[in-house]
Amino acid sequence: MKREIKPQNKGSKQLFTNPILERLSRTHISIPLIIFFTYSSGLLYWNVTHTSLSLGLSVVMFILGLLAFTWIEYLVHRYLFHMETYTQFRAKMQYTMHGVHHEYPKDKERLAMPPLLSITVSTILLFLFRLVLGDLVFSFLPGFLVGYALYLAIHYMVHAYQPPKNFLKYLWINHSIHHYKEGVGVYGVSSPLWDYIYGTMNNGKSNVAKEPLTTH
Repeated sequence: MKREIKPQNKGSKQLFTNPILERLSRTHISIPLIIFFTYSSGLLYWNVTHTSLSLGLSVVMFILGLLAFTWIEYLVHRYLFHMETYTQFRAKMQYTMHGVHHEYPKDKERLAMPPLLSITVSTILLFLFRLVLGDLVFSFLPGFLVGYALYLAIHYMVHAYQPPKNFLKYLWINHSIHHYKEGVGVYGVSSPLWDYIYGTMNNGKSNVAKEPLTTH
């Protein structure tokens, strides 16, 4: 029941007939970035003023949070966003979550998590991680959320701008391969680390991507 998706060079897709839901499914990239950086700053402030964690341990936990996000990003993209669509329900869910982005990769309003969902997910993660990490969450989660913000920023730039003339251009190349080679492999957007670790870096790389992701 896999739906063949042909990327469109322009345009958008209405996902919901309800205008409120449709509006909530869209956002300008700046809004979630502000939310995540502000949320992270608040947590770090609490870490300094209300915990006894040392600066060194706080830095280590922040870096671990950042690294943890790149792993979660990879797993979610590979196994959730590109789930097997062997039922009609799964096919619809996959398309709503991610398939629509593959069909309209240049729709700038669907390149980031909507604000309401951003706040909800951040708060849920705070409570879940607090149960496991205790006060360490106030340095770990900021790293995780900054990783999320950096992922959103990179994903937006890859789709909205021409690749730079430096080593960062490989992020553009990798994501272009992912989009124009049927989404097989190259799941990491902010980093290729986990694609190398799990052996999905070279899937589809034998051929050059057919079209650029960027707009002019």
